[in-house]
Amino acid sequence: MATVNSLLENEHVAHAVSLEQYKLGVVRRIIAQLNRSDASLAAALTEALERMPAESFTVERLELLLDEVRSINAQAYAQVSKALQADLNELAGYEASWQQTLLEKLVPQPVQVRFPVVSISGEQAYAAAMSRPFQGRLLRDWSKSIEADRMVKVRNAVRTGYLEGKTTDQIVRSIRGTRATGYADGFLERPRKDLAAVIRTAVSHTAATARQEFSKANAEILKAERWISTLDDGTSAPCRIRDQLQFEVLTHKPIKHHIPWLQGPGRLHFNCRSTSSPVTKSWRELGIPIDEMTPGQRASMDGTVSAELNYSAWLDNQPDERKAHVLGRERYKLYKAGKLALEDFYSPSGEWLTLDQIKARDAQAFAKMAA
Repeated sequence: MATVNSLLENEHVAHAVSLEQYKLGVVRRIIAQLNRSDASLAAALTEALERMPAESFTVERLELLLDEVRSINAQAYAQVSKALQADLNELAGYEASWQQTLLEKLVPQPVQVRFPVVSISGEQAYAAAMSRPFQGRLLRDWSKSIEADRMVKVRNAVRTGYLEGKTTDQIVRSIRGTRATGYADGFLERPRKDLAAVIRTAVSHTAATARQEFSKANAEILKAERWISTLDDGTSAPCRIRDQLQFEVLTHKPIKHHIPWLQGPGRLHFNCRSTSSPVTKSWRELGIPIDEMTPGQRASMDGTVSAELNYSAWLDNQPDERKAHVLGRERYKLYKAGKLALEDFYSPSGEWLTLDQIKARDAQAFAKMAA
């Protein structure tokens, strides 16, 4: 029969797929909201530039004329931030509830009698997510950073346009883009993509924080968090090496390996798609007498984890073209020749090595052999 830990992993993988679909919906909705403000920004920019003929252009005058544009930009990002925080607040509550329901359904009742599943509130999960930085900043700081960066791009585009002798219409079009391309060819496209990356990462960050808060609250029955990486050719190098590795619940210290947890799955880098699954202790580790559980319940709570493929085994079974895409051509040649395994492309701390670093390491090894 399937163990509790294998069922937990299966459900968390399926849940991670759903979370990716949810991210897409949030990104589309919030970017659409931002795009609606671009029409107002373009109109305000046009009006400002028409009040300043090219012959009277100065940086100081430009700053004064862009006040209205700056205000529209700030208001747009304030609305975006408010909408995103509402989504994340709702997500935190659902994640906390989902984690609790899943564990209650899978852990046998004799275990829950002695170790009741501890709930956490959505408010607790949300507050923890908002108080912890991801990629070095809090969510509110990311919003301000992108807002400021977008204004810098607008200001620089205007300066460049005046220096190149462009008309007002040409300058505005270079900033906003053209309708024919869905406005993807303007200077505002880069901040739009930056915002999308922050939104996706903020969703992962919130879900990951809810998982960790729940795991900490139930540390009595959990012995580890198991890293689960998405198995495809888009998986990042840091996530490949961490797939299936286990970490202590409270401290995230590595268990039987040396790869650090860092910010954890979903937050390790921008757009991280990794997730984690809790690993329960066995009934013996929990100290539950044998006569309190049926043979089936004891078997389900034996503490083992499923023998699913890790990233290295998954890569072994992929077509050669995909292997080359994942590793790069030069690494793939070494890999195919049997000279290096996937793990050999990483340092002991989990860092993706350059080819020069690999060559230097091999040279040291050969020198030791010859000594």
